[in-house]
Amino acid sequence: MKLSAGIVLYRSTGGLIEVLLGHMGGPFWASKDAGAWTIPKGEYEVDDDAFVAACREFEEEVGIPIPATEFTDLGEVRQSGGKVVRAWAAAGDLDPATAVSNTFEIEWPPKSGEMRAFPELDRVQWFDLDAARPKIITAQREFLDRLVAIGV
Repeated sequence: MKLSAGIVLYRSTGGLIEVLLGHMGGPFWASKDAGAWTIPKGEYEVDDDAFVAACREFEEEVGIPIPATEFTDLGEVRQSGGKVVRAWAAAGDLDPATAVSNTFEIEWPPKSGEMRAFPELDRVQWFDLDAARPKIITAQREFLDRLVAIGV
């Protein structure tokens, strides 16, 4: 089973709660929008500290340390492919224009023998909760519900 941990960074602007989401990078996701956004997250091993992994992965995928010091555990969700994602909520703010993600390599085009690098997240953006719902990976919508439930 694959394990992943991430951060649901949120802020309040004009009375609306907004969350920071990242659009998944690479050629498969390039022309997709609905269901192609995620919280900044990454994989970790069962013996690793999930919270430490969530903080590390946020910084790797956004290129900026988490601008927060208080975190609320939002628990886990299981995505359709079986990956279990654990997340923490944190209030903070950052300018998405300053985000620079780490990269991964895949053979592209397929069967070409050519390896190309793509960003893990090709962009990050703030969305209010209503706008975030259709964009975020279906299973991760539960994190938005839990964010509301904790009263942010």
